[in-house]
Amino acid sequence: MPVFLAFVRDHSALQIGLIMLVTGVTQLLLAPLAVLLDRRLDARLLSAMGFLLFGLGLCWSAFQTPETDFAEMFWPQVLRGAAIMFCILPPTRLALGELEKPRVPDASGVFNLMRNLGGAIGIALIDTVIFGRTAEHGETLLVQLQAGDVDAAAFIGIPLDEFQAVTQGSIDVEAIGMLQTAIEKAAMVLAVNEAWALLSGVTLAALLLLPLARKPLQI
Repeated sequence: MPVFLAFVRDHSALQIGLIMLVTGVTQLLLAPLAVLLDRRLDARLLSAMGFLLFGLGLCWSAFQTPETDFAEMFWPQVLRGAAIMFCILPPTRLALGELEKPRVPDASGVFNLMRNLGGAIGIALIDTVIFGRTAEHGETLLVQLQAGDVDAAAFIGIPLDEFQAVTQGSIDVEAIGMLQTAIEKAAMVLAVNEAWALLSGVTLAALLLLPLARKPLQI
């Protein structure tokens, strides 16, 4: 989200923070409910609910356009904020719930280490997709523009009448130069959408592992 909001929407750090505050506020408001449910319900069920809602929230963001901003990002953030505590508390109970109390501190350290390692791998995957695929999408969009693709022009944000006037002949180097910034932003949007979709797929795939987990003991 910070990459998208900075490079595509040209927002400042303060504006980005205010937009992203939605997820944190939602998480804070629903944290007491998550703790209450975690004490009463099966951790596997809560984990499934968390992964499902979080995955859907990620998928919802995989359809952004260069015009996407706070309003379009609001509800996906609410959904992810509501789900995130169920992606943390119940899986932690599943990981540590069958251990004797003396073993919990060491196991907790290993668990946190693996969680941080997973986060680092996730960030690396996101960066690889965004910065590796942006150039490819830019080239594809340019080819589509040169072929007179109206849908590509609309996605980039080129007014239809202006685009049709330009494409009566062919898009020359000067026109490409004028559109370069818009094409680069649109290409990054497509790459960011792929990153959202990748994260959504990974999160939803975690649902397949939950049937293998045993119900934790009450410790």
